[in-house]
Amino acid sequence: MSRIIASAAIRGAHKYVKEAEEKLNKLMEEKGPEEKVAFPNTAYYLPLIYALLGIEVKTLKDTQKALEKARSLLPPLIAEKLWLPYLGNALDAGIATLIAQEIIEALKYLTGDEPKGIWLGFTDDAILRTQGIKLVDGRMPGFAACAGALPTNEEAVRLARALQEKSILVFMASSSNGRSMAEQLAEEGIEMNWDTFLVPYGKDTSAAVHALNFAARSAMTFGGIKPGSLEKAREILLYNKERVHAFVLALGIDPEVNEDQVITDEKYATAAGAINFGFPVLSDVDIPQILPSGICTYEHVVSNISLDKIVSKAVEVRDIKIKVTEIPIPVPYGAGFEGERVRKEQMQIEFGGKRTTAFELLRGKPMEEVEDGKIQIIGPEVDEVEEGGALPLGILVEVAGRKFQEDFETVLERRIHEFISCANGIFHMGQRAIAWIRISKESFQKGFRLKHLGEILIAQIHDEYSAIVDKVQVKIITDEEKMKEPLQEARKIYHQRDERIGGMTDEDVDTFYSCILCQSYAPDHVCIVTPQRLGLCGAYTWLDCKASHQLNPRGPNEPVKKGKCLDEVKGQWEGVNDYLKLKSHGNLERFNAYSMIEDPMTSCVVGETELIIDGKPTRIDEFINHHRGGGDYAKSSALTLKEGKAEQEPIAAMQRFPAPETLIKLRTKSGVKL
Repeated sequence: MSRIIASAAIRGAHKYVKEAEEKLNKLMEEKGPEEKVAFPNTAYYLPLIYALLGIEVKTLKDTQKALEKARSLLPPLIAEKLWLPYLGNALDAGIATLIAQEIIEALKYLTGDEPKGIWLGFTDDAILRTQGIKLVDGRMPGFAACAGALPTNEEAVRLARALQEKSILVFMASSSNGRSMAEQLAEEGIEMNWDTFLVPYGKDTSAAVHALNFAARSAMTFGGIKPGSLEKAREILLYNKERVHAFVLALGIDPEVNEDQVITDEKYATAAGAINFGFPVLSDVDIPQILPSGICTYEHVVSNISLDKIVSKAVEVRDIKIKVTEIPIPVPYGAGFEGERVRKEQMQIEFGGKRTTAFELLRGKPMEEVEDGKIQIIGPEVDEVEEGGALPLGILVEVAGRKFQEDFETVLERRIHEFISCANGIFHMGQRAIAWIRISKESFQKGFRLKHLGEILIAQIHDEYSAIVDKVQVKIITDEEKMKEPLQEARKIYHQRDERIGGMTDEDVDTFYSCILCQSYAPDHVCIVTPQRLGLCGAYTWLDCKASHQLNPRGPNEPVKKGKCLDEVKGQWEGVNDYLKLKSHGNLERFNAYSMIEDPMTSCVVGETELIIDGKPTRIDEFINHHRGGGDYAKSSALTLKEGKAEQEPIAAMQRFPAPETLIKLRTKSGVKL
């Protein structure tokens, strides 16, 4: 191992432990040893410390125990002329660094120094679980922890876009020469939040620990690893090496250090901590390299990479599998743009929403009726409407394939939202006849037009469903008169589909379907999907799972014979129990479809509830707090599921009460009280 790296990492670890001790001792004097310490909204205490040491940090006194462990891990500083193998000592220094950093960051919430402005700070458990599905379904192939800044704002934007295009989640912390990558993006007006895959943690280098405690919680939450021993800590680190494909980008030169070292001791110490997780470090500057494999899958440290090649090199070194889709459109494309908003002042044009009508429909057709790749625009194009204007919109997708069935239509149609949303500068919400699309001024100026919506849909349907789809054509209608008849036909088809599933009950079928998509990340979780019960995520109906099984018999949706009914009130069947026990690896033995209290479907409890109110995802507590004492809430409506149909229903009343003591209380396996 490089002597320069090891020496700097060990010095950095000593600095961090000393800083943590000083801050902790000061707070102990001011507040006493029983003062509570916690990150907001987590059941994992100080997660990284809990994962690696098994210590449940709840008070300053507990924090002191963890810090004592960090100090015991500190190797002696390396003498100038001593030449020994340094890897073990550097890795220990890395762990000591992470423990000290987590304490430093946690104490900020006691002193009022928690992150503000663009900085998001600690990631709570609700967000961790929300982002987990993106790891499961492949929309998020990995994480990048960016430490420092780039030479120019333009290069910072290019790097962020390059990572987003590959759907890689970007964590940002630290600074170089007083500047941070997140500040550079903010100056350029780039939207940063979890939805856009750009997450600014904090300007201090210690804030990078939030990326690693996110990774540690992934192993505990989705891997089911309960900490408490050295062996369990090892399992958590191995889980991250094998399943969480992350890497560190050390960006920029720190002028206060010598020319051989290039970056600060603190950054080397943080990098050593990341290497313990199997996360390699790449840099655009000339730091020493560690090329042999060992802790990491391939190289540990690779440096002096040009910024235009650093993302592709990181993907190679971390062995990240990127699904590359070349789509002929003038804007970047990738899952990192899926949650992007286009605000009114950024908008070139919109379709649907409150201003016009918009609908989407996908239909299967005979082979001879579909011309593959054909895109038809009926009505005015975007550049024929003044800036900020609106048009009606009908998107009619017609597919043909020898193996295509009518049951597959809803499965493919529901993907239209995701496919369109992944284009940079294109906002999409809703489906069927309540779609809402906006095109930003920036994307319009780059040349994005309606035909590119067709290009996206054709490319993505071919890419995702080539097993059943041979041809795709798209018709886009913006002429109000010419849209009336197709819209009427679409509504008729929607109604027929709803009647089909809405009239079905669990008693009508002898087979349910499983969904074990999440098992690649949550190994013991099993959903049982019935005609009257969606999957836990709300995304899959019984018909969807049936169609999915037909599309991919070896996929995540399998038929489950109900077998003998054991309890018709609670909804328990012998065949379902047998399947559940097998697929949960013996961890679950029973499932009640109609009980929340006794043997319900495996689930994660989150602290916030979101509803679609007035077409926007809204936290219900924020909605109630905003409207308390007034009557404006009665003008709003919420998207609900009524007899199997999605409907907008007016909000008739709202009240907020403290939970009574007599209310049934549950405590989940993760320690959350419900």
